[in-house]
Amino acid sequence: MSKAKKLEFRPDDFVVYPAHGVGKIVSIEEQEIAGINLELFVISFEKDKMTLRVPTHKATEVGMRALSAPDVVSKAMTTLRGKAKVKRAMWSRRAQEYEQKINSGDLIAIAEVVRDLHRTDDQREQSYSERQLYEAALERLTREVAAVAGSDEVSAQKEVDEVLMARAA
Repeated sequence: MSKAKKLEFRPDDFVVYPAHGVGKIVSIEEQEIAGINLELFVISFEKDKMTLRVPTHKATEVGMRALSAPDVVSKAMTTLRGKAKVKRAMWSRRAQEYEQKINSGDLIAIAEVVRDLHRTDDQREQSYSERQLYEAALERLTREVAAVAGSDEVSAQKEVDEVLMARAA
């Protein structure tokens, strides 16, 4: 079994798992699975009431990463201020693209989805699937902004809302 580059994560570190967003490493444990001893990161996603076990040697492969640096967060906020880029492709194709961006774990790509799907009160109503994607992207964005800033999600949500409202004005 080849040892891929092992990430230096420790218990109590916050990490981003692409498919689930921001989680906290609770512990690193050894488990025997199918006769093979594996070292696993035990990651808790408090909001979703979910625990995930990721083999330490597979962490980079699955895209697990440390929280974004503060400069990446400010780039994401700058992205939110930009003009929405709505492609004229079919909705199913765009929805697929948005889903890929959200699950990529890339903060700036997630900010693009929030920017593109954000609606002000005077704009047309969002469809159910648009709203679902928007809320998923917004939640991922605010969780990571909160974790990087060391604040709670409510203040991160306010910060993101202010940026979006300033853009609309």
